[in-house]
Amino acid sequence: MAWWQAVRHVEDSAADKVTDIAITIASTDDVRDGVRSADPAAALGAFIERERQATGTDFITVMSRDGVRYTHPNPTQVGGRFVGSIAAAQAGGTVVEQYTGTLGPSTRAVVPVVINGEVEALVSVGLLRTRVGQQLAAELPQILLPGLLAAVLSGAGAWFVARRVRSQTLGLNAQELRRLHDHHDAVLHAVREGLVITDTEGRVQVVNDEARRLLDLPPDAVGREASDLGLAPELAALLAGREQQVDVPHASGGRVLLVSSDVVRRQGRAVATLATLRDRTELEALTGRLDTTRSLADALHAQAHEAANRLHTVVTLIELGRPDDAVAFATDELRASQRHGDAIAAALEDPAVAALVMGKSSQAAERGATLDVDPDAHLPAGLLQSGAVVTILGNLIDNALDAVAAQPAGSAKAVLLDAQAADGVVTLTVADTGPGLPGPERERAFERGTTSKASTGPAGRGIGLALVRQTVNLLGGRIEVSEPPGATFTVTLPVVIAQEEGGDD
Repeated sequence: MAWWQAVRHVEDSAADKVTDIAITIASTDDVRDGVRSADPAAALGAFIERERQATGTDFITVMSRDGVRYTHPNPTQVGGRFVGSIAAAQAGGTVVEQYTGTLGPSTRAVVPVVINGEVEALVSVGLLRTRVGQQLAAELPQILLPGLLAAVLSGAGAWFVARRVRSQTLGLNAQELRRLHDHHDAVLHAVREGLVITDTEGRVQVVNDEARRLLDLPPDAVGREASDLGLAPELAALLAGREQQVDVPHASGGRVLLVSSDVVRRQGRAVATLATLRDRTELEALTGRLDTTRSLADALHAQAHEAANRLHTVVTLIELGRPDDAVAFATDELRASQRHGDAIAAALEDPAVAALVMGKSSQAAERGATLDVDPDAHLPAGLLQSGAVVTILGNLIDNALDAVAAQPAGSAKAVLLDAQAADGVVTLTVADTGPGLPGPERERAFERGTTSKASTGPAGRGIGLALVRQTVNLLGGRIEVSEPPGATFTVTLPVVIAQEEGGDD
């Protein structure tokens, strides 16, 4: 481009130069007088040669209106006809052209000599093309040096950009990046585990469909900090953490999740944190049911053993000839069991909740503890969702039984359940005679993983109270824990919200 512009500039300059010189010479008195003299060639020869040398042109030709030369650098050409275009000049105009004449290729201009309004003669001034080439050669360093400098700078910039892009793309070309993107997108949508990737500042960079479902993330989760997504603080800290974690249980949105995370390093530098989430809600529920069934089986075994003992007592009384005492003994035992079941069913009208408490009563007896329902307790059916109440009471009773069962022999091992409904509010209370929760433990009671018991379930321990808190929060209620001695968990739930949710089932 620079060379092309330089050529155009030199050629335009040459055309302007010969035109200006031709117009100047054609307007001089020497030329006007010479073309009117008897011998124009003799009158103009010396003057025109001086002007040619003074202006640095290659030829200045003065000719008649018909193109017969009066002057020429080669005297032998005087009297011959001008080689080139003159029609426009004969009409009073100007001719500028590149033409090959007697001296070779040249850039020339032809202008008229006007006297008293009439074209009396013509003047042509020209520069040979070799002169134009010499001028271009003289300007070549000014053209090449900036061009070479621009080429070096642009080449260096291109090399730097290419090197930077290569480092950012790990040396992958465009086709490889496209294939990697396609595979990445397919894996994200196909994998059955939730996947979340955060950068070094804790902002979410990648999240797949399963992770959005498990964590109930908003559509604009990508680019936001994990702590701003409405997650539990400990879960958000784990997603953006810099320590390796393996199958850490978390409760989120009523689900039990196993979260594993690790730092992604490149060239020894931490660049991201990758976390995977597995839904273990159904497995945990099945395991809980299995534990309940096992406990019931153990309780039934104990009751069968106790029933056998009572049967032996009745048989022995009969063999001793005391049938009346045998009947009285058996009747009293049957009535006691019946009264206990009737009391639970009367206090808790929801069949699922009543069945849960009866089963927990058998478990308590097997573990050497008692589970009683307050005589004034009353929970009408339909005020709360059965599943929510089972989740809340089941976990609270389990924790209470664990607390009292660990008490030394001879200590009171009792759990008391109360349920009241009044003024649109349901209050559930579970109290135990265990050691209770001191201040620091009471503050952390509902955090995931807060427990002193060994891990036996697939999601570990310390998840029950976290599920209780989340269930209570979902229902718009609140939960409180009393100070030692013992522990009293009080759950308050609004009836109206519960009835609306129950009506949707």
